[in-house]
Amino acid sequence: MTANSGEHSAANRVRMGRPGLAGQGRDHFGLTGKSHAFDPRIVAIRPDLADIAVAGIHFAPHYAAPMMVSGVLPAAVMRGSPSLDADQTSELLFGEGFALLDLTGGWAWGYSLADHYVGYLAAEALGAPIAPTHRVDMIEAALHSAPDAAAGAPAVLPRGALVMGEAEGEWLKTAHGYLPLAAVVEVGSEHDDPAAIAESMVGTPYLWGGRTARGIDCSGLVQLAWASAGVQLPRDSDLQLAALGADKDIRPADLARGDLVFFPGHVGIMADSRNIIHASRQWMEVRVEPLAEVAKRSAAKGNDVPVSSYKRLR
Repeated sequence: MTANSGEHSAANRVRMGRPGLAGQGRDHFGLTGKSHAFDPRIVAIRPDLADIAVAGIHFAPHYAAPMMVSGVLPAAVMRGSPSLDADQTSELLFGEGFALLDLTGGWAWGYSLADHYVGYLAAEALGAPIAPTHRVDMIEAALHSAPDAAAGAPAVLPRGALVMGEAEGEWLKTAHGYLPLAAVVEVGSEHDDPAAIAESMVGTPYLWGGRTARGIDCSGLVQLAWASAGVQLPRDSDLQLAALGADKDIRPADLARGDLVFFPGHVGIMADSRNIIHASRQWMEVRVEPLAEVAKRSAAKGNDVPVSSYKRLR
């Protein structure tokens, strides 16, 4: 099935899981009192359907237990609604887990297991779940059809993609092809310098909702860099700040490499005590530039506090 069929097909609706079933022997839920407010970016609720995990907390006509699947495209666009015209909100990378709650036509609805971000994907982007053994650790890595650098490469996987395979000489054999062992690390391996990951992305085009070298946004860059260090951050900058909390004891003069700097609606990683690495909408690419210049632009937009907070993760 394709994304186009999600717009034009009258294919049967398939909901993942039996509404109201969570393995607890119950088919009905009662909700007393007032339903709590929620953030639709990270809580899977629609007017007609919600994740079984929120039953008893948030009201919905039906609840569904998710089916666990994985991404099978190098990077699949996540959208805010089931339409090719809908805004891109994020991306699901190859091998990343996805909790599938609903399948209608050619569109799948659910959330990424990496950051719980909710959205719609083309159904063809999803396949059987895997137990990943390795993570792509280069900006991009060619997936070859044979263990030979001269062999064809049917796909190019982005940094952060997850694969399951076994080492054969200098190659990692997977169900989809061969990756150079030099291009991957074992799942659980951690970098001690996430700023270096961000620096490797300098020159990458700015793309709202992007998470790869083909296009990335500010929070996607921070998320990608810190995932390499074993810290899985939420998807958006405000969610990242809320999850980490502000360390207001750090003054601008105290900043060091690897510190996160949050602005209203923006985030970056310090390259050193004065320069920040960030995916800039001003320049439409990932750049390293003086923090003072970024703060000056933020202040010019009327922000009372140009740099809202700092967070040191070391």
